Amino acid sequence: PFYTRRCITEDPSWSLVTVPHLTELCIQHIVHNFEKNPILNYLLPEHQRKVVDRLSTSLPLTVTANTVSHEDYWKRCCIERWQVCDVSNYGDSWKRMFFERHLENILKFFIPNTTDPQQVLELIPLCKGYVRKLEIDQFLPPLRLDQKEESNDLTDTEEDADFSEAYTHHYDLKNLITALPHLEELHLTYGVKSCGMNFEWSLFNFTEQDCSNLAAAVKMCHNLKVFKLTRSKVDDGKIKVLARNLLDHPCLLELDLSHNLIRDNGAQALGKLISHSRLKTLDLCNNQIRHLGAQALAQGLAESSTLTSLNLRLNFVEDKGGEAIGHALLTNTSLKSLHLGSNNLSEPTAAVFSQVLAQNTTLRSINFSCNHLGLDGGKQLLEGLANNKTLTELDLRHTDVEQETDFLIHQIVWANREAVRLGSLQHPTAEPL
Repeated sequence: PFYTRRCITEDPSWSLVTVPHLTELCIQHIVHNFEKNPILNYLLPEHQRKVVDRLSTSLPLTVTANTVSHEDYWKRCCIERWQVCDVSNYGDSWKRMFFERHLENILKFFIPNTTDPQQVLELIPLCKGYVRKLEIDQFLPPLRLDQKEESNDLTDTEEDADFSEAYTHHYDLKNLITALPHLEELHLTYGVKSCGMNFEWSLFNFTEQDCSNLAAAVKMCHNLKVFKLTRSKVDDGKIKVLARNLLDHPCLLELDLSHNLIRDNGAQALGKLISHSRLKTLDLCNNQIRHLGAQALAQGLAESSTLTSLNLRLNFVEDKGGEAIGHALLTNTSLKSLHLGSNNLSEPTAAVFSQVLAQNTTLRSINFSCNHLGLDGGKQLLEGLANNKTLTELDLRHTDVEQETDFLIHQIVWANREAVRLGSLQHPTAEPL
């Protein structure tokens, strides 16, 4: 009889463990097809996590923006794209950081008449739930087609002046920022950061059209709390337009117009704004405000019940302006911080502020640095401080105050500061002074 022998060959290394679970195969399939079928929200939380951990950061935002809420994914997107990522500046939200910085990048490199505006508008439905602050430190002008070929006979100044107003209007923010319901902070600088050898004055123009567009946009941005427009050559005419549109703003608390070209007429418009708005902080550092402008601001200060901080450093208010501000502070009960550094002030201003320090119980900080207050000015401030218990900062650097006077003033201010510190330790829930 014929016998057959049955042999079973086995792989000794084979095991059921090497067979992927069906769940794993499904996750792989979902990740692979995520762009066409982003079904993340239909999965269990533990499966969602596994899918998100494997998703590519290069997926289109139209797919991920309103589907992926996991912070780990957006953290990967941020770290892969930017070297420095401080999430604490974005309310500890990686998703917010990504969309704010992504939008800022597009706006910084937007070239009018060249870049498609849809590139910005298409982002609105994707990012509007996350953008709270925008910092745009450059705006590019339109490209010049002629590049001086047709106007070699003009001087640089004439050519730039001719070109500046006609061709350098920048991107109009209105459609964008009025469609961002959570936008609370807007920091803008109209200029070009890295123009190198291609420098032209026309690259640093904030035109009347730009101003008109921006004023309308900010007026419509109802939740805006902080507005900064710095280093943008903003002059009196433009500041009047902006101030007029901000008069009845429901939320604006902080306005920074530092490093511009604001003179007395512009300051008069801002004085009216101080008295008619809910503004708490106004920064006018490094402008061209003289005593008439300071007097107008002082009048606004006398009528204001909300302004807590005013910065006039690096202006030209002189004693007529300094005295006017001092007189306003004899009745004002809201201002806590005042910076009058580098304003060509002298002893008459110190004399008025001696009265202020004796009567005002609201001011916490005054900066007189880089003014010629002199020996008498210092002594008058010391006299005013005799019974003052509320001032916790008084900067008298480079004011020609006598050393002993400065020491005695410092002792009083330091004692006030210590009293406030001890008070806050005893009553931690109390509002800090």
